[in-house]
Amino acid sequence: MKSLRRTPQSLWVMLTVAALAGVMSLVSAPFASADNIFNISRNFAFIGLVALGQTAVIATGGIDLSVGSVMGLSGIVTGLVLGSGQPLVLAAAAGLGCAFLCGLTNGALVGYLRLSPFVVTLGMLSVARSLALVVSNNKMIHDFGPDERVVLALGGGRFLGLANPVWLLLVAALCAAAWFRYSRLARHVLAVGGNENSTRLAGVPVARVKLTVYVLSSLLAGVSAILMIGWLGAVTNALGQGYELRVIASAVIGGANLMGGEGGAFGAVAGAALIELIRNSLLLLGVDPYWQGAFVGGSIIVAMLVERVRRGSRTAG
Repeated sequence: MKSLRRTPQSLWVMLTVAALAGVMSLVSAPFASADNIFNISRNFAFIGLVALGQTAVIATGGIDLSVGSVMGLSGIVTGLVLGSGQPLVLAAAAGLGCAFLCGLTNGALVGYLRLSPFVVTLGMLSVARSLALVVSNNKMIHDFGPDERVVLALGGGRFLGLANPVWLLLVAALCAAAWFRYSRLARHVLAVGGNENSTRLAGVPVARVKLTVYVLSSLLAGVSAILMIGWLGAVTNALGQGYELRVIASAVIGGANLMGGEGGAFGAVAGAALIELIRNSLLLLGVDPYWQGAFVGGSIIVAMLVERVRRGSRTAG
């Protein structure tokens, strides 16, 4: 029984993904098709990348509600620079630069001015989405200039049977896992989420730690946006709209504690996979798409209940 209590939540999520995939393979023939599996893996890669950064933010006891809007702004800026005839490298730098500034603003206000993460990132959600509308003039961008073929291949291509974004997610997840396990900064991140006052008294630069994770969160949102415009072949200011809930759900379902102090890379990836698998299964079963939000929100609540039970069991033990 004690071993079950100590089993990481990420492992339970992975087992749930495997079980759900097995059931869907039996009840829906299209589910197990190569094209559908490819689509599932590609779609959850975009969310998984952003969930890695969100997990680090949540581990400090914070939250980043602005990631979807940052994706929209970063994607719009990247598309505009590409459309002006500039190379992908410069366009990506511009898009990621905008994401960096958004994260820097969030982190500075939360870390140094000690404002509420919820209020700050909710404000940035509105600001970034509004800026995306302003700079794009509310128009779709589909001309990516001389590097258009490279952009489309980057986000929409495949290598060894897997979508390119999936390979990037795997590399990012391995790097993040090593960071969580071996980095001093990651230990500080978890310590801040566990007990911020004690961590500050121990000499840890709490404000700098918070600044770092919010910048990381926004940068990963920017990377995901660049990959997504390559997949879609166009970009609008609505890019990433509503992704906040899916990203937070992925992190929480994967084991990140909204109270802070817990989180891991593989959990974020597993949570993203489960969210996309649920979404895909609902579509194949003919469930009204409007129910997707209810299932995602319900998944967050269930994950919190499971964590509360596990925490209570550990305390009692």
